[in-house]
Amino acid sequence: MPLHFEGRSLSVVNDLTPDEQYYLYNQTRKLKEAVKKGEGVQKFKIQAGEKAVYLIFMEDSTRTKESFRNAALFHGCKMNVFDAATSSFNKKESITDTVKMLCGYSTDQSIFVVRSKLEGTCTWLDKVVGEYCGKLGLPRASFINAGDGRHEHPTQEFLDEFSFLEQKNWDRSQIHLVLTGDLYHGRTVHSKTDGLRVFHKVKVDLIAPTELAMPAEYEERMIANNFIVRKFNSIDEYLQQDDIASIWYYTRLQLERMGDKILGREEYLRRAVTFRKEFLGKIPKDSKFYHPLPRHQKYPVVPLFLDNTSYNAYDGQSVNGYFTRIIELSMCGGALGEDFTGEGKKVEETTEDFVEKVDMESRREITKGEMKMGIKPVSNGLVLDHICRGTDVKKVWKTIAKLTKILQLSDVVGTAGVFSSRSQKDAVKGIVSLPTLTESFFDKAMLKKLSAISPECTLNVIEKDRVVTKYRLHMPPRIYDFEEIDCTNATCISHRKNHEHAMADFVRKSVDPPAFSCAYCEKPHNFDDIWAI
Repeated sequence: MPLHFEGRSLSVVNDLTPDEQYYLYNQTRKLKEAVKKGEGVQKFKIQAGEKAVYLIFMEDSTRTKESFRNAALFHGCKMNVFDAATSSFNKKESITDTVKMLCGYSTDQSIFVVRSKLEGTCTWLDKVVGEYCGKLGLPRASFINAGDGRHEHPTQEFLDEFSFLEQKNWDRSQIHLVLTGDLYHGRTVHSKTDGLRVFHKVKVDLIAPTELAMPAEYEERMIANNFIVRKFNSIDEYLQQDDIASIWYYTRLQLERMGDKILGREEYLRRAVTFRKEFLGKIPKDSKFYHPLPRHQKYPVVPLFLDNTSYNAYDGQSVNGYFTRIIELSMCGGALGEDFTGEGKKVEETTEDFVEKVDMESRREITKGEMKMGIKPVSNGLVLDHICRGTDVKKVWKTIAKLTKILQLSDVVGTAGVFSSRSQKDAVKGIVSLPTLTESFFDKAMLKKLSAISPECTLNVIEKDRVVTKYRLHMPPRIYDFEEIDCTNATCISHRKNHEHAMADFVRKSVDPPAFSCAYCEKPHNFDDIWAI
């Protein structure tokens, strides 16, 4: 029987609950103590056998790749390295197909550590390769995200939180920290949106000028997680007030990604987030500085004069990467987890409650001609009513066109129009009459499509001038597997221009207003944005 973590993937920080994260940190603590005391570490090791670890780095990496390489060697696993300079991915080979094949090259579990420019890569691979392994009777593969675009870097986040806990003597009651540097591109700070939940109370001070500021979606998630969030444009501005954090977390500037947007402002941006000697007297004496390393050779935001001071926590932080990654492999590979207690990750079940069948017994009789096809009454067939009800006539027509294309109604006899709403003053709605179709046309898949295209519309089944069945369609909890939808993030694994054939998948976050997020890169979308027609 698989252990609690065996076969799990670490695609995003939230793939581990706070209790599961703390288990990771506590096991790392025990491993470090055992190494320090010269005790045996066998209990932390995977029973390797034929287990294989593949390091797939489609972007250059030093610290992450080498720490995982050595972590795999600690376990004695078979190990293969694919890097950006020499791998066959340079020939435009599909990562999906490649990983499927690699799973078959071992008689035991395969663990893939993946760095990619495409966001959501590990989430996609966990889904599609997991299905592939199940179909062929192979052990379920695990995927560990070693950084995907500017989305997340969960294994860096886990080593960061472990380092913070060490600094705080394992006090989880609260944390107050600064996040500064390039908060826009820095995936290590994006992962803190959820990683910091291991602490019970969180106060975050974001220091960055507008061009480098934390993307709104991550700031909003911090607030939704009940973090106290304060924002400052520069370290100078931050130090003018009295509530100064003692934990400072830096990311390197990635100004090369910004091109002409910052032309002439590079010096200002660097100065805004670079620590200077003159600041030393203004910060708490027990302050600690963290940085994922290595620093920029010419423009380090954490200057070298801090290296030989008590403020330097980044050297110890870098060492922790080796130990936390040993434990991550231990957990995914089934060596640890039998003694886990606490709240585990729940499998989210999507409830298909978006189709409501209206009780016709309690409704008045429908008079002849009430369901019309233009000016001609519909005696038998289907009528789609309340399409995109609102005040925007153009939007209603656009929805009717979208509906006609996606449901492939262009070859069906019918009429469509925009009419005044009887139940809502000054509102209009779309009506599509389909006298040659029967209820069987709208099976479950078609109903899902209709509800996704025009939530809150109704499907009326008409026989002998009466509505005999009525369905009211609500916004579905997921919209997926449609050719007509696409993530607007061009670096998402599911974006069609990336040719990985990952079908777009959107998860509903709110109904009013309708809002979704991509299941892979997690980018927020409003309802209209997801349609690629």
